[in-house]
Amino acid sequence: MSNDAGKSVPSAGITNDAGTTLPSPGKGRDGVGSSVNTAQGAIAPERREWPLWEVFIRSKQGLEHKHCGSLHATDAQQALQMARDVYTRRQEGLSIWVVPSALITASEPQDKAEFFEPAGDKIYRHPSFYAIPDEVGHM
Repeated sequence: MSNDAGKSVPSAGITNDAGTTLPSPGKGRDGVGSSVNTAQGAIAPERREWPLWEVFIRSKQGLEHKHCGSLHATDAQQALQMARDVYTRRQEGLSIWVVPSALITASEPQDKAEFFEPAGDKIYRHPSFYAIPDEVGHM
C-alpha cells in the first residue's frame, strides 16, 4: 500500500486484545520470510511466527479428550476459536482443549524401558489372579 507521496505504508494487520498489531505468521511485508527491523533490532522470521497449539476434542460418544491436530494462533482465545472452526465443523465435539505445544513434555522412545518395564514385575497390578463373577460380563 502507498500514500500520495509514493511512500510505502504498512497495512493495519491483526491486533490482539490490548490493541497491539501482530505480525502475520512467518511473512515479512514483502510476503516472504524476511526479517523486520524494530527499536530492539531485527526480528528473524522464526521468532515472529505465532505459537503452535495442540488441540484436543471430547466427542459426544467419548469420555476423554483426544488429540486431533495442531494450529498456530496468537493466544489461547484465538486458538479455541480456530480449533472450533477447523475441528468441530460438524458439531461433533462437546469440549475443546488447546495447549501450547511448548508446554508439553513427552518421554523419548529410547527411554521406554525405564518408563514402562518396571510395571511388568508388579504382577499384583494385573487382574489375572481374580475370578470375575458371571454377572460382570463386560470385563
